[in-house]
Formats: sequence, structure tokens, C-alpha cells
Amino acid sequence: MKILANDGIAASGITALEKAGYEVNTTHVAQEQLINYINDHNIVALLVRSATKVRKDLIDACPDLKLIGRGGVGMDNIDVAYAKEKGLHVINTPAASSESVAELVFAHLFGGVRFVYDANRNMPLEGDSKFKQLKKSYAAGSELRGKTLGVIGFGRIGRATAKIALGIGMKVLYHDPFMDKASITLNFFNGQEVTFDFESIDKDTVLQEADFLTMHVPAQKEYVIGKREFKLMKHGAGIVNAARGGVLDEVALINALEDGKIAFAGLDVFESEPNPEIKILMHPKISLTPHIGAATLEAQDRIGTELATQIIALLA
Repeated sequence: MKILANDGIAASGITALEKAGYEVNTTHVAQEQLINYINDHNIVALLVRSATKVRKDLIDACPDLKLIGRGGVGMDNIDVAYAKEKGLHVINTPAASSESVAELVFAHLFGGVRFVYDANRNMPLEGDSKFKQLKKSYAAGSELRGKTLGVIGFGRIGRATAKIALGIGMKVLYHDPFMDKASITLNFFNGQEVTFDFESIDKDTVLQEADFLTMHVPAQKEYVIGKREFKLMKHGAGIVNAARGGVLDEVALINALEDGKIAFAGLDVFESEPNPEIKILMHPKISLTPHIGAATLEAQDRIGTELATQIIALLA
């Protein structure tokens, strides 16, 4: 049986699938040509990440397709319910990239409190001529230790982010309407472990008390953080969105940054992705990455292995 990994798959996944007798094709096929390619090449399983869309038209037009796999967490680029109605297996890898996304959140947070994102823009341009001025302008940094991290959405990624926060001495508050209570265990190199118990609190309370806010929610019809929410947040707070474009109102964010309500933002995802707005890209108080939350070698290896395991079990 033939599998098309249209957005790629790690070597670990290819090896496992080929060992089980599957033929893995990693050719990237343009969206408008995908239906014909699947039918012409007798593809039974289509693997995607966030780029390829699997909508009703493709599902209807590819009767031999048996499985759709998403290498990652979010499934908003797949018509999941419709695919299942048509008898297709729909799988994803919710646990594989949690740590990678959490570490990227803290890359933005550490860079934010020490102005690294802006220094990296200005040092190549003026580091040789205005070194002392730049040193002075970035001298009022702050520490994360002892501060409060608010987490909106306490699934696997939210909890992985909280683990890092706890490890560096931050207080963690969270809001999740689907998870009233949660426990997090920190495992240390010498075998010791410490468990922390949490309860979800009111979203507005999280906003009011957090020094820094991070979101880990699926795609929404409405903004999770917008004008009203920014008004509730502490003056000078920081915010990171490594969840989905569209959960954060970028117009309201720009306004909050301009009036000083928000000190900095870290964005890995964007409302108009893959063409982020120029105002976002050029803003001096925004740390930017191009949707790379799960883009570590370790995470991709785990994703490949997890996809392969599920495919072999379902299509055997």
C-alpha cells in the first residue's frame, strides 16, 4: 500500500512504515493537483502537517483513501468529522511536539524580558557605531524567576510549558474550561521528582494576575485574547502565541503595544499566515518566528514514529 507524506515525514517514520511493507512517497504535491495525484498513484494514506488542506472535495474525490494523518496537534486543516463519516481513519500526534512548543514559548519569553529580539535586529546595523547607546537602551531587563505565568489552555502543551515555568521558579496560574484540575510532575536528572497540583481559575483572574501570558488552545471562531482582555492584563505584561493564528486579535495587540499596556509579544503563528501583516513583522516590540513550534529534530522524530505506529495498527 502506498502512503503520501505530502508535507514530509521524519526518517524514523519512513523506516518503520517501509519495514511494515508500506511504500512511502515524500513528493510534495501542490494543493490543486493533489486529488489527481492521489487517484493516479493509488494512495491509501495521506499524511500532512499544517500546509496541506484536506477538505470535503478531496475526501469525496478520492474513494480509495483510507487514512488521513496529521503530523502535529491541530486538525483545523482537515475536515475531520466529514472524513470520519465517510469511514476514513483520521489520526494526529498530540503528544509528540509538546516539549518543543513549550521550549519555543520560553525562547520568546527569555528573549522578550532581555530585549534579545530587538538587539538582534539592531546590533548588526549599529553595534559598531552605537554600542554604548544600545547597551543603555537594553539595560532595563527583568527576570522570569519569581514572576507569574498565566496559561490559557492546559492540555499537553500548556502543561509542558508550565513544567518549564515551575522549573525556573515561576508561579503558574491556568484557565481551561475543559480541565478543572491537573497535576504536573517534574522529573530531575538524579531520579527525584516533585508533583504540583493545580485547579483552573477564572480567565479574567488569570489575565489580571499574570506577568506573562501564553495560549495553548485550538483554532477558535472568536478571539481568545482581544481588546477587552488586554485591558484586564497588568501594565507591562508580556504575551506569547504559539497556538494558532486567529486566537489573538493582532490589531488589538498592536494598540496594546503602542500604548505600553503590553511590553512585548512573541508570535509563532499569525492571523494571515502564511502572509503575516507588515505591521506585525516590522513592529519593534514583537519577537517573531515562522510557525516552528514543533520544528525540532526530536519532535519530528517522535511524530514520524507515532504516525507510523498508528498507521500500521489501523491499516494492518
